[in-house]
Amino acid sequence: MGKRLLLATTAAALLAFAAGAQAKTVIKMMHQGDPGWVAAYGDLAKRFEEANPDVDIELIYAPHDAYNEKFSAAVMAKQLPDIMELDAPFLANYVWSGYLSPIKDVIDADVLSDMTESNIAQGTYVIDKQLYGIGLTDSSVVLYGNRKYLEKIGARIPKSVDDAWTREEFEANLEKLSKLDGVKWPIDTFRGYGIKTEWITYAYSPILQSSGCDLIDRKSWKSEGTLDSQACVDAMTMMQTWVNKGWIVPQSAGTNQFYAEGHPAALAFGGHWFYAEAAAAMKDDVVVMPLPKFGAKGASPDGTWIWGITTASKHPDIAGKFISFMLKDKAYRDYAKSQSAYPGLKSFAAESPLYAAGGPLAVAFEQASKTAIPRPPHPAYPAITAAYMQAVDKIFNKGDVKSALSEAAQKIDEDITDNDGYPPFNGAQ
Repeated sequence: MGKRLLLATTAAALLAFAAGAQAKTVIKMMHQGDPGWVAAYGDLAKRFEEANPDVDIELIYAPHDAYNEKFSAAVMAKQLPDIMELDAPFLANYVWSGYLSPIKDVIDADVLSDMTESNIAQGTYVIDKQLYGIGLTDSSVVLYGNRKYLEKIGARIPKSVDDAWTREEFEANLEKLSKLDGVKWPIDTFRGYGIKTEWITYAYSPILQSSGCDLIDRKSWKSEGTLDSQACVDAMTMMQTWVNKGWIVPQSAGTNQFYAEGHPAALAFGGHWFYAEAAAAMKDDVVVMPLPKFGAKGASPDGTWIWGITTASKHPDIAGKFISFMLKDKAYRDYAKSQSAYPGLKSFAAESPLYAAGGPLAVAFEQASKTAIPRPPHPAYPAITAAYMQAVDKIFNKGDVKSALSEAAQKIDEDITDNDGYPPFNGAQ
């Protein structure tokens, strides 16, 4: 009797254990990032699992340069994760394609109310005005300068967006720097990132917009006549001239010539994330300035990698709980601060002295409210960025500027035509 009772009790315990194990909810999260961020996500998942023992977080890593390809493969295999990291300008395409769900109802209210305006904008689908993505951060590009070199040529150092260098001033300084002892290249525009990343469109399209043109007309959603307009041709001819004169760090030289030994590049057209490494290597010699005004107005980029919940998720409430946990997690936020992360939450901005008034990256935060222009929020964005990147590559390799831009505009318009204008972006309901 005692043995039978023991066996029955043991069996019941085993069944209960098995049921408990089976009851665990698995949330799959697809992400990119360098080794530091990968480790940060792993540690974050462990902390969430400790606080929520009935949930397992399964991390799926995809290399940055092949992220969209891996996501497409997951779509084809019908193996979408619950949570996906996505580059903000691709959000319109993912929502239009039916891959993302609205997230407002599953994210903590205090997180939603903490979002900056630019964070809300980068996660909102322009058609239904609903929120599909959210992040701890946003982004910008600034003009870094070597203080010693700038002082030697007598260049003024802008203190605010309103005080940015003009095109004439910028090019005059490039000319002077090209003749200065110790300077191998006047500027690094990070060609070393290559043409398989979003960098070219992200960082270079504000030069077009500041010059009075754009990648596409944002009302008609036609690229021909805009991307290949005279204003864009002039802007890209200007950049081609910088390359031809040897003013820009070549792609073969990598991505750290601004702070590399000897400091061979005097300026850097770089992202906010570049500051941490540059400041560590150069200390007070690093100067952070607004992007130049190449025309009547200034322009700067925004938008970064954010988090969304896919329509394939069977547990969007738990996925939302994890995202909310992530955005509040102190250790995660501390790591982001160590990487000079650009605040996308108001509370995170308050914790980030780099971006506060008088801070070294204050001008980057100022750009967000004064000059930031999002990349085109249209489902054709993958075609837009691919076509423009190819055009820039041709132009930087001595190709005809007008022909390269016209070819890119034609490819963009063909994609939109092939998709019937991406209704309702074409006005059809």
